[in-house]
Amino acid sequence: MRHTFDYLIVGAGMAGESAAQAIRGADPKATIGMVGAESHTPYDRPPLSKALWKDGKEEAIWRPIDKAHAVIQLGRHAEKIDRDEKVVHDDAGDTWQYRKLLLATGGTPRTLPFGDGIIYYRTYDDYRQLRAKVRPGARIAVIGGGFIGSEIAAAMTISGCKATMLFPEPMIGARAYPAALARSVTDYYRQHGVDVRSGITATGGKVTANSAELELSDGSTLQADAVVAGLGIVPNVKLAQDAGLQLELGGIAVDGHLRTSDPDIHAAGDVAAFPATALGRRMRVEHENAALTMGNRAGLCMTGQDAPYTELPFFYSDLFDLGYEAVGVLDARLETVEQWVTPFREGVIYYLDSGRVRGALLWNTWGQVDAARVLIAAPGPFDAQSVSGRLPVTA
Repeated sequence: MRHTFDYLIVGAGMAGESAAQAIRGADPKATIGMVGAESHTPYDRPPLSKALWKDGKEEAIWRPIDKAHAVIQLGRHAEKIDRDEKVVHDDAGDTWQYRKLLLATGGTPRTLPFGDGIIYYRTYDDYRQLRAKVRPGARIAVIGGGFIGSEIAAAMTISGCKATMLFPEPMIGARAYPAALARSVTDYYRQHGVDVRSGITATGGKVTANSAELELSDGSTLQADAVVAGLGIVPNVKLAQDAGLQLELGGIAVDGHLRTSDPDIHAAGDVAAFPATALGRRMRVEHENAALTMGNRAGLCMTGQDAPYTELPFFYSDLFDLGYEAVGVLDARLETVEQWVTPFREGVIYYLDSGRVRGALLWNTWGQVDAARVLIAAPGPFDAQSVSGRLPVTA
């Protein structure tokens, strides 16, 4: 079957939905098509590891894609782009003609070479699968000590499960947090009942639908009722790569208007490597704010509007009773300046490199994201003395 649209969006996630809404607002008479690999219409991903394990409602996660009046085909994989003919071919044999194309293809979770029953946590279906296994006293092994792993371990514990964390780093968040904060967070998790096994990884084992036995790098084994992994994602770039589009940072290279090396093809969300003017470098970000704002700008630019993507994305996390917002680059290898009201409970951490602020971690401190963006864009020079106090701490 052949489908023809003014605008075609490959990817039915947050970035794609945001783009569709922007296109509809800017071009009310346009035809919009959307092809998504999942079986669900667009939804918010953050609640899957946050609000839905507290008091959040599942019905609240669904995005209002119906307002965009797009034709949506779910459960389809786009397999080939014919740039000359402006046609996308899918895995069911259908073709999708476009005038402008957006690639919002997201990413695929990294996996381990064993354990067919491991839940690689990313989608709503993953949430439902894990939710079915959660009950008081259930033993949940969480592989990964980063963003998703730490949130899931907290969520499992809050839900009455016995969570065990496995990760190669010496502490939770060791790649992002200063050492003292990472150590404090790790102790905090242990105090809340999480069995944190830092420096230990799963090397093998058997994982079924109802039980698991993991072989660990220290020679021991771990019994669990379910295994969840948060190992990051691999951007879905094969479609773009096969079409000859320029790649960078493992993603699809775009300019300030989110155009790829083909001016009729844009990219947004997890898969887009965009120029971050404030940092003077290209970056790729896998968080909600980037997906929504990038999708919006891409949609506007596809309709011919001058809507450059100039926003420096922020992200946030909930860790039991701790929470934070962060902007820019969080890399523990950079010089860090810590500004605490209450050590490890309320404060700001600045990340410095060559006299510039590269990132800001707002720890239990709210309402400072825009100020942090301004600070990161400032030319400086800054050092530990001049940067401290630049962002007020407000609980």
